[in-house]
Amino acid sequence: MSSTLTALEPTRPLTGELAEAIGHGQVTDVEVAWPDHSGHVLGKRIPAGRFADRAAGAGFPFCGAALAWNTVGDVEPDARISSARTGFPDLFAIPDLTTARPLPWRPGAWQVLADVVDHHRDPAATSPRAVLQGVIGRLGSLGYTARIGVELECYLLRPDGTLLQDGVQAYSLEKSNDLDPLLSAIASLEAYVPVEGILTEYGPGQVEVNLAHADALTAADDAFRLRYAIKELARRHGLLATFMAKPFAGLSGSSSHVHVSLWQQGSPAFAPAGGGESPLARHAVGGLLGHLPAVTLFGSPTVNSYKRFVPDAFAPVTATWGGDNRTAAVRSLLETPESSRIELRTGSADANPYWLVAAILAAIVSGLESGAEPAERGHGRQPRPLPRTFGHPLPACWALVTPRLCQRCDLQKISQGNDLQLPYHCDPRRNPA
Repeated sequence: MSSTLTALEPTRPLTGELAEAIGHGQVTDVEVAWPDHSGHVLGKRIPAGRFADRAAGAGFPFCGAALAWNTVGDVEPDARISSARTGFPDLFAIPDLTTARPLPWRPGAWQVLADVVDHHRDPAATSPRAVLQGVIGRLGSLGYTARIGVELECYLLRPDGTLLQDGVQAYSLEKSNDLDPLLSAIASLEAYVPVEGILTEYGPGQVEVNLAHADALTAADDAFRLRYAIKELARRHGLLATFMAKPFAGLSGSSSHVHVSLWQQGSPAFAPAGGGESPLARHAVGGLLGHLPAVTLFGSPTVNSYKRFVPDAFAPVTATWGGDNRTAAVRSLLETPESSRIELRTGSADANPYWLVAAILAAIVSGLESGAEPAERGHGRQPRPLPRTFGHPLPACWALVTPRLCQRCDLQKISQGNDLQLPYHCDPRRNPA
């Protein structure tokens, strides 16, 4: 599916490492990439000689249906932004040149992430990256920035989808050695994504990759790229990587744990106070717990995601918080002022990191604005259950979406108009169960 670019003169010079590498003839092509609603990596490969003018000007056009169709490629007939009724108009990918990175597995190829805009050069209302940028702006208006650290789990499998290993040997270096040379290739991704550590997890062939903490947008970009890299490296090593939340009944599910701290003018705002959480950290926890059913929707986007929520299986099943307590949904880690943080443990590995981080920060903004106070810290599970099926959290999400999840668009109208696409088999408008 192709489009004709609007003819525009370059509006900004192409600078930075990518421009320099192109100028020296070191680049063969550039992947211009952006996320769809499911967190899949969409984009175009652009020959290096044709990249600069378009990147500095109009950007790279694509059919707007790419941000309106679901996981099986169906576009809802009443979608407001891109449908047969609207004529499937173009959107434009504008490279964010600060994200330019060489691709480790394709010598000479680079990748740059893109912001998505419409014909008026306004951020596309359904772009996950744009929505996250809006929430970051909302947090910034309160005087705070966020640092985010993401932990992602996945299974490494044989090409036919069967288990590669047997037995559960979490943290086993011997099992890690069995997964070489793939794990070594993942550990060597520093120039592409900042891998901080890799370990074997609680399922056979299951691994966890920890990313270095970063500002909120960079952390989401890194998580988005990490999934892409692991899938591609696995393929090149004759294996299959899956980020499905619960690929095997009876085995450990795969999660996306997100660590969050707030900062104000370079100082840690979650620094412990009086031997416990600071008032600001308590408000953040209160907002997160109050909106947890809605946040769960963005962190568990498929029917399969909810199969991960099993009691006594290292996945929380209730809306609780605690200290260093892995049965709680929100874990409060009181360490040094700079390293004190909260961790949300409800996210699944199949979550779109932009939606998940945006939902977490939107809930925290809500807590800061309202001065929300959580109940006393628990030491285990409490009665209030988390949603157990895909349809359950949908009504709660509007309380979060309407006022806080996006400054740049009315996401509630978009969603109710079917532009915010849900996986076909998981859409409660199709299948309320």
